Amino acid sequence: MWKNILILLLASALTALLITRHEVEPPVSPPPAQPHAITTLLQEAHTNPALAGTAIGFCLLNSKGQVTMDENATTAFIPASSLKTLTTATALEILGPEFHFTTELKSTAPIQNGIIQGDLLILGGGDPMLKLDDLKAWAAELKKRGLVRITGGIRTDASFFSGSLYGDFWNWGDIGNGYGSGVAGLNLNHNRYILVLRAGPVLGAPAELLGINLEIPDADWKNEVTTGPADSGDGVVIHGGESTTAIHLRGTVPLGATKFQVKGAVPDPARFAAHHFRAALISAGIQVGSTVGTVPATQSLLKHDSPPLLTIIKSIHATSDNHETECVFRMLGKQAGKPPADVIREHWKARGLEFHGLRMEDGCGLARADFIRPLDLARLQYFAGTGPQGAAYKASLLSKDGLIWKGGAMSGIRTFTGYAKSKSGEEYCYALMVNHFTDGKPISELSQQVMDAIMGL
Repeated sequence: MWKNILILLLASALTALLITRHEVEPPVSPPPAQPHAITTLLQEAHTNPALAGTAIGFCLLNSKGQVTMDENATTAFIPASSLKTLTTATALEILGPEFHFTTELKSTAPIQNGIIQGDLLILGGGDPMLKLDDLKAWAAELKKRGLVRITGGIRTDASFFSGSLYGDFWNWGDIGNGYGSGVAGLNLNHNRYILVLRAGPVLGAPAELLGINLEIPDADWKNEVTTGPADSGDGVVIHGGESTTAIHLRGTVPLGATKFQVKGAVPDPARFAAHHFRAALISAGIQVGSTVGTVPATQSLLKHDSPPLLTIIKSIHATSDNHETECVFRMLGKQAGKPPADVIREHWKARGLEFHGLRMEDGCGLARADFIRPLDLARLQYFAGTGPQGAAYKASLLSKDGLIWKGGAMSGIRTFTGYAKSKSGEEYCYALMVNHFTDGKPISELSQQVMDAIMGL
């Protein structure tokens, strides 16, 4: 009996000991999940005094188009030139990589006995790539056909694109400068010219206007450029405007500059083209009259096709050319008979991408009234890259060491969008958008760190 009681007491003690031990030693919890490397980078950026007040947005999609990391991705940001990817990706799918812009030369009468009894007409087709050399080639071909005289003059038709040469929200400080050159139905040399200036002998002295590479008909130059510090770079701002003859030059060129070049925007592209084609004809030995008539031009003489659209898009992505982009943007609207921004929205909605918070006042991103969400910009890359022109689109972007991108930059704005291949071999789509900063150095560092983090996944 006592033996049984002893066994029961020992069992009870052991049970109590086990219960006490269980209560004293709770189960071990798993370690907390580490934040995404990019999350850490963006959090650190928010604490950087140099970026106080800066807005940062980011979105990362995996190879299936799923969001894997985001920071303010559903807030709209000013995109600058990364907006160009909406225009180029859409144009590749709608117009096709082999699309050409066409410019035509017509006359009011045929060539008879070496003479055209009437006018020549350049009929624009919106080509952003038409060069002066192309017009010189036309002149040489007409001379080869025996033309020696045109009794009338040179007419132009730039009505292919209607409306202003400039976007409604382009800044006054943009539209006279080369990067803000206007968009017409007839364009020549990107509607740009080059001024050459010489700095004065001392700081603050007037700078001298030495010349121009292509004459602007009846231009009245108002030169107020002065001499800035030796390391100040290009501080010249050209104030022009549509069809104006008064062109104001303001700002500074660096001390010591002897032949400082500045690009300006042609104020009247059609007149500019007529002027230089007339000069090309005369140089080729063809006499040209000065008075144009009203007889319709019905005789087709020559045509010039632009490079294929894919070549133009490669140029856009390589140089971020606003003029080229706007010609493509307007062509989308021209062919559809509706505003080009509507064409873009409708196309991608049909493909499964509906934009929210998108505003497109132009196709190139020069307007600060443009904005788009990082989520939608990243999703555009996914849909474009996996679409029918995906391989061509990706190949048209800048690329290096597994990183494919299109950037955008204006004062206080930096953006990047494209594709990045991680070390695991997975391809991600991304959009990094930064607005309202005053110091560009930490932004450059941040963008490089973010790209490195993606590629390190």
